[in-house]
Amino acid sequence: MSLQQIFGWGTLRLAVAGIIGAHGWHRALTGGVEPFGQWLDNQGWPMGVLIAVAITAFEIIGTLFLALNRYVTLVCLGYVGIYATGIAILHAKVGWFVVGPGRNGAEFSALLILVLLSVAVHHWPSRRA
Repeated sequence: MSLQQIFGWGTLRLAVAGIIGAHGWHRALTGGVEPFGQWLDNQGWPMGVLIAVAITAFEIIGTLFLALNRYVTLVCLGYVGIYATGIAILHAKVGWFVVGPGRNGAEFSALLILVLLSVAVHHWPSRRA
């Protein structure tokens, strides 16, 4: 792999780790875990607060693995599952746009999913004969 590719993929991996980490840390530090869990409960999810704790912990801990370039494919696929579920249970219902012509739409989550899938595929373990 060329130096440009190493820099480009590394920068993308670290940037997405920073964005996701900031999201998880913000929820954890501002008391957002319990309201998120209660919202999940109200949507019919069992043990909503426990799910919210698990998602928040994964958003924080998983980004450390991304930053350290470890288990990248698995972590990215975990995030894809979380954000695809978010689109299905919330964002798709309110539209596409996050801001501007809409609010809380799916566009940012869709972009994150595409970036995460790209990083996951790039780091996919290869079998060499």
